[in-house]
Amino acid sequence: MKIKRQAYIAVIKNQLNDLNLELADIQTKVANAKAVAHARYAEEMMVLREQAQQVSNQLEKIKTASDDTWESMIGSTEKIKDAFVNSFHVFKAQLKEK
Repeated sequence: MKIKRQAYIAVIKNQLNDLNLELADIQTKVANAKAVAHARYAEEMMVLREQAQQVSNQLEKIKTASDDTWESMIGSTEKIKDAFVNSFHVFKAQLKEK
């Protein structure tokens, strides 16, 4: 009887060890995925901040433009703004998916 118990304990212990090794492997993969996701998030944020700065720069140009020329800048400002808004919404939707 004692031998059966020891054999059973050994089998279960080996299975547990194997599962713990696999769990450690999965944990490493998850940590790496999080690092990749974090790096991607930081990169996307940098792009969004650059786009926001472009819109801000364009608004400053409009503020300092003459009364005769500022309206001609509206089209390019709208394009820059729309690109930023679109990028922002796409990024926000990607965050909700995760």
